[in-house]
Amino acid sequence: MARLFGTDGVRGLANRELTADLSMRVAQAAATVLGREAREQMRRPVVVIGRDPRVSGEFIASAVAAGLASSCVDVYDAGVLPTPATAFLIADLDADFGVMISASHNPAADNGIKIFARGGVKLADALEDEIERATLGPFLAPTGAEVGRIRRFSDAEDRYIVHLLAAIPNQLTGLNIAIDCANGAAAGASPEAFSLAGAEVTVIGAEPDGLNINLGVGSTHLEKLQETVIRTGAHLGIAHDGDADRCLAVDENGRIIDGDQIMAILAIDMAKRGTLVHNTLVCTVMSNLGLKLAMAAHGIEIRETGVGDRYVLEEINEHGYSLGGEQSGHVIFREHATTGDGVLTGLQLAAIVARTGKPLSELADEAMTVYPQTLINVGGVDRAGVFANPVVAAAVADAQAQMGETGRVLLRPSGTEPVVRVMVEAADQHTAEQVARHLADVVVAELSIDDTLV
Repeated sequence: MARLFGTDGVRGLANRELTADLSMRVAQAAATVLGREAREQMRRPVVVIGRDPRVSGEFIASAVAAGLASSCVDVYDAGVLPTPATAFLIADLDADFGVMISASHNPAADNGIKIFARGGVKLADALEDEIERATLGPFLAPTGAEVGRIRRFSDAEDRYIVHLLAAIPNQLTGLNIAIDCANGAAAGASPEAFSLAGAEVTVIGAEPDGLNINLGVGSTHLEKLQETVIRTGAHLGIAHDGDADRCLAVDENGRIIDGDQIMAILAIDMAKRGTLVHNTLVCTVMSNLGLKLAMAAHGIEIRETGVGDRYVLEEINEHGYSLGGEQSGHVIFREHATTGDGVLTGLQLAAIVARTGKPLSELADEAMTVYPQTLINVGGVDRAGVFANPVVAAAVADAQAQMGETGRVLLRPSGTEPVVRVMVEAADQHTAEQVARHLADVVVAELSIDDTLV
């Protein structure tokens, strides 16, 4: 049987894979496992629930709240909030754990249940496995005064905004910023935070109706933000995804600034101000070669992890680093957050523009050169053999030797499908595409199950 928890919680098509019944059982199981310490202390556990505005979040959040309250848990329902806001409030309230209902950048029909432990940190795999086993029951069934209560968390968004404003080093006075909220969870908090920080804001994608989340707007659809920046003469644009745990940017010329470039700008600025702990940036193996070369040029060390912001956070926590993230725009400021926070990232980036007086285009160009990247997903292959096959290994070594320090090769098997991802970076696009295609052909020839290339 497939594992219930994926790389980022329990996900699925709402009312099909992710039903009200499953949502309630996951909540009851979480109460059993994560509420154990509170019960041993003879008190009711306290939990914070947040959600993004997709319509299915209403019944899923209700099912989760019912499952928790029926399992001797007091629930604070924070309503529609970004994922990082929910994580922050768990710590701020000193709750025993918390739940975020969201499918992030996915379409409106999808949804998910993400569970945070005390302090607003993501669950370890072992805890997820224990909760999954507990979904089979038996469940707690208190009666009378032992049943949990469900209360509205009335000042949840205000607390989060105050936290954001306290985390930025300077005001944004004088900046005109375009913000794309993806018709998602940041539609209220992000424009207010930027305005209170002193910026003039133009807002798009801030009319969620439960069905339009991520629909043609947000960090996965940047065209409208690019047009808005140019039309309004904004100094920069900030784009969130549906649950606002990521941030991408657009410079004053309408050029996209991705997560690697944002991290480069932030790391260099933090190093200059002495706030980059151990002078180290944490990123994943998928980050652009240009980021690694740029950090080396600035004397900043790089620590690489597997793909996924949870692995970035694990590395940050293990060694006490202060900054890390992914090319997709998940950026973690460990001093201020326990997960990627797109609103905080946007505020920090804008603060650098305001403080230095340099346009974002100049900051990005000074920070790093983006190397052309080609990614080919090779389907119908034995993904388990990618590291064991000597012909594939020799082809990778030969390609890497030919490109030297001006290129990089990465072969990565999918975690769930018979797919091998071939990623090549090079000094020019033609070389990247040529090398990637050659390696894809080698993978097909050596590892093919059905000779399908997708």
